[in-house]
Amino acid sequence: MRSNTRTWFIQLSRKIKAFILISADIFFAMLALWTALSLRWGELYVLKNDEWILFAAAPLIAVPIFIKLGLYRAITRYIEVRALWTIIQATTLYALVFAFVLYESGIKGIPRTVLPLNWLNMMVLVGGSRFFARWWLGEIYLNLGGGRGVKSHSKKNVVIYGAGSAGVQLASALGYGREFKPVAFIDDDERLHKQKVNGLRIYPLDSLRYLIARYQVSDVLLAMPSVNRSRKSEIIHALESFAIHVMSMPGLSDIAQGKVTVDTLQEVEISDLLGRDTVAPNQSLLMGNVSGKVVLVTGAGGSIGSELCRQISRLQPKALILFEISEFLLYAIEKELQHLLEKSPDGNQLKLVPVLGSVTDAMRFEKVCKTFRVQTIYHAAAYKHVPMVERNPGEAIWNNIFGTLRTTQAAINSGVETFVLISTDKAVRPTNTMGATKRFAELILQALSANNNSPTRFTMVRFGNVLGSSGSVVPLFKEQIARGGPVTVTDERIIRYFMTIPEASQLVIQAGAMGKGGDVFVLDMGEPVRIVDLAKRMIHLSGLEIKDKDHPAGDIEISFTGLRPGEKLYEELLIGDNVSKTEHLQIMRAEEHVIPWLELNKMLARLEMATKNDEFEIIRQILTEAVSGFVPQCKIEDLLWIEERRLVNG
Repeated sequence: MRSNTRTWFIQLSRKIKAFILISADIFFAMLALWTALSLRWGELYVLKNDEWILFAAAPLIAVPIFIKLGLYRAITRYIEVRALWTIIQATTLYALVFAFVLYESGIKGIPRTVLPLNWLNMMVLVGGSRFFARWWLGEIYLNLGGGRGVKSHSKKNVVIYGAGSAGVQLASALGYGREFKPVAFIDDDERLHKQKVNGLRIYPLDSLRYLIARYQVSDVLLAMPSVNRSRKSEIIHALESFAIHVMSMPGLSDIAQGKVTVDTLQEVEISDLLGRDTVAPNQSLLMGNVSGKVVLVTGAGGSIGSELCRQISRLQPKALILFEISEFLLYAIEKELQHLLEKSPDGNQLKLVPVLGSVTDAMRFEKVCKTFRVQTIYHAAAYKHVPMVERNPGEAIWNNIFGTLRTTQAAINSGVETFVLISTDKAVRPTNTMGATKRFAELILQALSANNNSPTRFTMVRFGNVLGSSGSVVPLFKEQIARGGPVTVTDERIIRYFMTIPEASQLVIQAGAMGKGGDVFVLDMGEPVRIVDLAKRMIHLSGLEIKDKDHPAGDIEISFTGLRPGEKLYEELLIGDNVSKTEHLQIMRAEEHVIPWLELNKMLARLEMATKNDEFEIIRQILTEAVSGFVPQCKIEDLLWIEERRLVNG
């Protein structure tokens, strides 16, 4: 019956609810005055003479003041403790005006102590009624699913890690939500243990197992938006043993910019698992090749290319040319950048130019460079998926080697100041075609730079895997976990270096500004990560158990599929040991073998002819000659597409 009454009240219109509140306050104004007089005289007060005027005046004074101060605009079920200050202000103003009216009325026999008693009574009645309604209506509203027509469902019990201001705000926000119910806080500060915040007790991390058992906790929510990445990694590592779903609040910058709200929860970022704290960028290096210049990015719609475009757009270039072969990816990055620029105060001053085209089309690329007077090029366009390139070596050579050759020649002919090649750790002693083509691309830039005839300054930046890029293992693992497994790992021993896309792109821009010509810059990727350990951590942090011989009832199995064609157990960043530091802590300069341009140009002529004629034995021979340490693992006759061609041709 009570539930039906509350449901009926919630579904009333705002005007009717305001009318009910005003009627209640009229009654409270008269009740408060009557109670004050009764308390003063020590008996139930009986109206005398013209004192009825005061009882009529009380609501006539109170209601307009309450309307003016917004007491009837607040949604009662969402009312906060801070709203009490507004109620105190409103009732105090009412009491003062009422005292003035009483004084001016000339009514005799009203003791002065009635005035403060009337004020206190009014505050208790008005404030108490609001917070009672908040409690009375809050639960039934959530059971209704937050509004009409939404089915009720139970909320998940969660623990909030972090009892600071962010944690308290998160708990308060979740209280009005329909999905999570905070049952406790966890905090590392021993001084807070056994204390309570908003009715929730604060526990040490050691008590998490007890909380999971007692409250059937399903998730731990990290409320530490300002903590550094290494500390967050330590906390996440400590939570792994509980096999509980871990989510986190967004960063303070995203909250401050209005991109998200406090209660916007997200899956734990893989970058948090790595524990790498980023080094603050050198602004002069960031601006050096970009600010006030016309910048072109090839592969602008790809993982690295698109992030380069985002960061470049914030560094006040004169114009940004988006060069991309995929129509959809070009459309997507242009639309995203336009949206970002609309929100930026200086965004309208940047000229965005989307250009559809292939880096292998020398005439078109040179025409674009000359037309827009390009000053800086970031060459991110490449085929990089190792097994796919292994099956299609000819296309990889055209795109990765001759695409680089065509763009460098166009840059020289157009007077481009700086050309930065985005390379990879797979170019070091490669075992696959992709790595060999990227090292060959590096050799082209080194040879052109050493030729001393180029007005363009050529620079290469080499780094390992970036989290979340197309073909990266991280999104694959997420997809496999969401499907229920198994999670596939090629080899239990395989390790990789990882870096976030924004961090890698930022370092690429800075490294490019340090280049003097022919430089090979290597990014500090931190400690290598075992892929199987990464898979295990992702499974645990999804709140699931690993299924193996020791845990046959687990949720997700890890399956080992064997190394793919051309794949190595570990990657390297340096060919030799000749490496020196730079002015940036995370960027090193490598000195490596250079093939003179005349010799390399002959190899390119042979390679182009062999590629056109599909002479893969000759292609392999040329790559082996040019690329130091290239030891292909996949035999020519084992290439899948060649086998298929033989089947088709009989």
